Amino acid sequence: MLAGRLLAEADLGQDYTRKPEKAARHDDVTVIGCPALEQLGGDAAAGGSLDFPNKAKATFLYSGDTGSEISEALYSDTAPKLTDGTKRIFNAMTGCAVYQVVVGSKPIKITTQKLAAPALGDQAWSQLLTFTAGGQDSIVKQTAVRTGAVLLIVSGSPALVDSHVEKALAKAHPAS
Repeated sequence: MLAGRLLAEADLGQDYTRKPEKAARHDDVTVIGCPALEQLGGDAAAGGSLDFPNKAKATFLYSGDTGSEISEALYSDTAPKLTDGTKRIFNAMTGCAVYQVVVGSKPIKITTQKLAAPALGDQAWSQLLTFTAGGQDSIVKQTAVRTGAVLLIVSGSPALVDSHVEKALAKAHPAS
């Protein structure tokens, strides 16, 4: 069961609170200006779940800084399927430096930048996303690490992602 391999408040420290998960529905999401991402659909474009059969997700709010959060998603499938699916989405997202996502009637400009991935797991990917809506910028780092048949994606404030990705990987894929 993947849910038992997710980080918990106790793993992160006293400044973290688990945020209740809400059912994500991205039926009303449209991608503009990035054909490769348009083909993947709204769920991928809006940072939703990847399409793998087994998944678990947790999001935490960090009280040490207003508005900071970190989320962790775990997926399992065969290693080739995890690699292909993750590559396809990361390449589509970073292949368009700037695109727009419209959620309902709200436009969000997204700027992407491919980052050097950490030397973790069997394969790793990393990117920086800047979301601009209503004159406000929000910066999110995403780091994905595949180890065997498990894929870990940590997203959120860049500093929080950097400080917790190794801890998340150790809990998600404990040494045999």
